[in-house]
Amino acid sequence: MPRTILVTGAAGFVGTHLLECLLSETPRPRIIGWKRPKTSVDKTSREIKQDDSVEWREVDILQSKDVINAVSEARPTEVFHCAGIASVAELKKNTTRTLAVNVLGTRHLMQGLKHLNTNIRVVVPSSATVYRPKLGPLNEHDEVGPIHTYGLSKLAQEMQSRHFVSRKQQVVITRSFTHIGPGQSLSYAASNFAHQVASIEVGKIKPVIHVGRLDTKRDIMDVRDTVIAYRALMSNPSITGTYNVCSGQTYQMQDIVMKLIGLAHVPIETKLDQNRVRTNDYPDLSGDRTKITNAVGWIPKIKLDQTLTDLLNYWRSRI
Repeated sequence: MPRTILVTGAAGFVGTHLLECLLSETPRPRIIGWKRPKTSVDKTSREIKQDDSVEWREVDILQSKDVINAVSEARPTEVFHCAGIASVAELKKNTTRTLAVNVLGTRHLMQGLKHLNTNIRVVVPSSATVYRPKLGPLNEHDEVGPIHTYGLSKLAQEMQSRHFVSRKQQVVITRSFTHIGPGQSLSYAASNFAHQVASIEVGKIKPVIHVGRLDTKRDIMDVRDTVIAYRALMSNPSITGTYNVCSGQTYQMQDIVMKLIGLAHVPIETKLDQNRVRTNDYPDLSGDRTKITNAVGWIPKIKLDQTLTDLLNYWRSRI
């Protein structure tokens, strides 16, 4: 059967990088990208759309009938379910929508796929925030126990996905740790810091980066490595279950800020902004990637310095 790949959330940060990755395949599969109705796609997505390499569809993932009809039309053989609320910062604005999109949206998609009654592989990107806090690297056997509603929504998403696992519907769940890179929203710390640096360089703001807590530790990788991991997990038909997607290297947020300041063209200071301090946050989110590396040989290749340079240049080109 010819490969037809459906990417939900294809106009988002991870989705656009995943599309670029999929479009590099030879032979090129049929690719269908879902985006939210009446919203513009970002620059990366517009470039892909003009090439007519992706069949774009506007689908409201909260409308069950619309999702089932769109799945029936697409008849995918592979699905990357990237649609969802992915930011803890966005959660503060609308908890109800976060739960609805991440949980009900996933349920609607899985129901639509079940109706097809054909062999389908699904990769569902979850989050490291489903784990119970722990000092040191987390592996797939560690206890779950989210400390905020975003993590709870991702754990519920995992549970919904597993409910639909069958011989004909294979599901791979990725517990993805912090991934950054060009095109990321300002809701995320590294992207926000890079945006501030770029703004300072052109004199739009004072030479001070406003930061939250910088002592938290995060396993950080490049989003372009992340989507390669998703592809590798999808490509092996014998693989199902849950896999950490992480670099295995942990950095303090202080490291990220200082590296970006080191890349700046002007001297910059930092200033603590209490509005950026999260009262309910993981002090340490470190990952163990042994399982995915043993299964598919995936190892992240892009160094952090290169990722931060590309992220800063992305914002420089837009300011």
